[in-house]
Amino acid sequence: MTPTYLAADGAPHAAYLVQGEDPGLVSQVLSALVGELASLDDAGAVPIEEYGEVGRPEANQTEPFSLGPVLDACRTPPFLAPRRVVVVRDAASLDATQARELIGYLEDPLETTVLVVVCSGRRASAALANAIRATGVVLDAEPAPTTRARAEWFAERLRHAPVRLAPGAAGLLEEHLGEDLARLDGVLSTLEAAFGTGTTVEADELAPFLGTAGGVAHWDLTDAIDAGDVPGAIVALTRLVGPGERNAFQILAVLHRHYGAMLRLDGSGIADEESAATATGLKPYPAKKALASSRRLGPAGIRRAITLLADADIALRGESGWRDELVLEVLVARLARPPAGRRHAPTPNRRARAR
Repeated sequence: MTPTYLAADGAPHAAYLVQGEDPGLVSQVLSALVGELASLDDAGAVPIEEYGEVGRPEANQTEPFSLGPVLDACRTPPFLAPRRVVVVRDAASLDATQARELIGYLEDPLETTVLVVVCSGRRASAALANAIRATGVVLDAEPAPTTRARAEWFAERLRHAPVRLAPGAAGLLEEHLGEDLARLDGVLSTLEAAFGTGTTVEADELAPFLGTAGGVAHWDLTDAIDAGDVPGAIVALTRLVGPGERNAFQILAVLHRHYGAMLRLDGSGIADEESAATATGLKPYPAKKALASSRRLGPAGIRRAITLLADADIALRGESGWRDELVLEVLVARLARPPAGRRHAPTPNRRARAR
């Protein structure tokens, strides 16, 4: 059973906003929404008018988006149908004046029109989102960028999946997809075709359908490092660089921010997450983790990490002659396993200078 996008009385809302940075997830939510709206009339006569279709061959992509036809359609009663669905596909390209005009319509929407506004690749402006929320609903195609939000989003999608996943299979799928959440619906559809609707799929049955592992969030890397999990940190690094498509200097920037926050907290006397968030510019939960890591490492450990990062930065700029992947792997392994009572081995650039 798929989730419903209708009001409690079974009627559609006056307006919907579908937004997200992942075009694949935005497209999936939009397709499900439009499909449900189109199926409300048994005769199948609900007209669906789409404007601003990106990539449409006959569309002149050099011309600015015109909002006039959209507003005309929104204010025109449907002919021989209970309602009209108006879809604006490239709302992210609306300028400030056009956004105000659309908000003006939403102050007194036509009862027989359902307006669907789509922002793919970025979120809508706060003013437009608030106007749609006041008369309809805002659908975020992807979860908030936290581990908890992603897990809740994943669990909710599995509750409405055409097949049931055993706990081990659900955990395996979530870990394997990582940040590549747009692949979830495809995997579930494949499992339905292979095993049948409503079937419970075990982990060993799921494995052949997984495909390539997806990317992971940057905090998967830093959490593994903080936990001293060298294998886990290397796996996270590999997935960030491979399917995640982060380059070496992006990885280094993530680690610089991670240890830079600890450096700002070290010796500051800060003892609570709110003050830590203010000092580091992080949200409270990441700031709390940075505070705990800063205390665990202490001044010497933080100093060592900053030195390792500086050495790796020089190595990545060509001094070592090592491949970027090797420089990062050595760096991550050393950060995740600080030496106990002995000096760490030379970093790649130090070895190059020694030669």
